[in-house]
Amino acid sequence: MAPEPAPGRTMVPLVPALVMLGLVAGAHGDSKPVFIKVPEDQTGLSGGVASFVCQATGEPKPRITWMKKGKKVSSQRFEVIEFDDGAGSVLRIQPLRVQRDEAIYECTATNSLGGINTSAKLSVLEEEQLPPGFPSIDMGPQLKVVEKARTATMLCAAGGNPDPEISWFKDFLPVDPATSNGRIKQLRSGALQIESSEESDQGKYECVATNSAGTRYSAPANLYVRGLAAWARSPMGIWSHPIRLLGVCACVCAHTGTLICV
Repeated sequence: MAPEPAPGRTMVPLVPALVMLGLVAGAHGDSKPVFIKVPEDQTGLSGGVASFVCQATGEPKPRITWMKKGKKVSSQRFEVIEFDDGAGSVLRIQPLRVQRDEAIYECTATNSLGGINTSAKLSVLEEEQLPPGFPSIDMGPQLKVVEKARTATMLCAAGGNPDPEISWFKDFLPVDPATSNGRIKQLRSGALQIESSEESDQGKYECVATNSAGTRYSAPANLYVRGLAAWARSPMGIWSHPIRLLGVCACVCAHTGTLICV
């Protein structure tokens, strides 16, 4: 026999009450998308590269899409690289074409609660149209082979007026030293220093110089991270150990870490 409610009180069935509490808690956990990284206007060089970065947070996790002139981007020269389970995205355009690629590019972040959008403008100039002070890459990164757990340094030096800011991309995604627990640092010179290198650090690196006049990318350079190997002395007196790149046997100089073709 069910208990009688106390005077002045109303009993609420237990199961429906728990269901309602769950719905309320679930609703409180959901949130509309909010941008944490937005694409910025860029001026690039014809034949060069442009990358727009967009990232949002929300619950459920939002998805990023890119639009150009009201249509989803689609071209062999356009590549969309996702990160953060699709809540972050890079739109990479290469090689840039004057007029054809000049447009407003729109990033949209959407989840079940709604969508938000932001946009950035891309301008493309021919070499002879570059304004004074447009960034130059005076020294870009070079192919590097480093033993696992050693420090690797990818060099970059740039000029321009005003002095350009240097950033880095790895495998077309932005490098964020703040997420590496201090293992990856960008030095004042612009170089990228990777301590206690891991296999996950292996990839294609580009340094990017940006100022108010525009943006210029370096040529890409690969970093290879190899396990410990036996070093041997060649007849020429060069200490090296063998590696295999794209099926071709080569050697790496013990002193410089540079590749020697054999």
